[in-house]
Amino acid sequence: MLMRSPVLVFVLLIFASFPVWAATNIIQRAGDKLRYDDCLSQAGLNPPMAFASATKWISEHGGSPAEHCAAVALVGMKRYDEGAARLDDLGHAPGMGTLRPQLFDQAGNAWMLAGDTGKAVASFQSALALSASDPDLYADLARAQAMDDDWPSVESDLNAALAIQPRRPDLLVLRASARDAQNRFADARSDAESALQMAPKNPDALVERGSIERDTGDMKAARADFLAAMALNPSAEIRDTAQRNLAALDAAVKSPPAPVNSLIKKK
Repeated sequence: MLMRSPVLVFVLLIFASFPVWAATNIIQRAGDKLRYDDCLSQAGLNPPMAFASATKWISEHGGSPAEHCAAVALVGMKRYDEGAARLDDLGHAPGMGTLRPQLFDQAGNAWMLAGDTGKAVASFQSALALSASDPDLYADLARAQAMDDDWPSVESDLNAALAIQPRRPDLLVLRASARDAQNRFADARSDAESALQMAPKNPDALVERGSIERDTGDMKAARADFLAAMALNPSAEIRDTAQRNLAALDAAVKSPPAPVNSLIKKK
């Protein structure tokens, strides 16, 4: 069986990289910066140890830096709900200032990892209410809505992102995938072609164009795009998607439909 549009599925893997940044603006004491940076670094390498360190720091009145490290460590421990809730709380806390959109963005990504689409959408919308000119926030909101197959909303958010940064191949690929999911193949192909004009060696765009060609019955062109993507050393997710599509194409060739006569039962 041939696979549906792969790129949004790839995107929903939440990018093996949870967005972590050292929010130096929440450091209230000069001596805490090194401790905070070390805690976040540890959260990426050994989340349980980082969580223990952050919990101790919280008990010592470490404030927002300690709370943020604890939340990130919880996400690293796959305790996504707890980490997301703490990040949302930090986003609502007084004194966060310009960091609030980033905290809500992290919360939204954690809710996505937890599989709670509604809370993810709410967190991303909170981020956008504070930073409406950030195309990446619109893209994150689109990813959350894609989890519910809400393709019109996905496309609307990607339209908003592209209105801010029109020459973003990654955003065009995502919109192509959303349009493909709505069977709007001409529009989807236009987006994929535009992305490839900007970035001819973009494996994500090649896989998406291959998916559109597959969905419209051009198996030869689809195979060529999947093979071209494989040759570009893509991410593991895109490589896996291309390989599975190629295998499905091969299986379809080897198993042609049975002749009509063979389907007629002999009396």
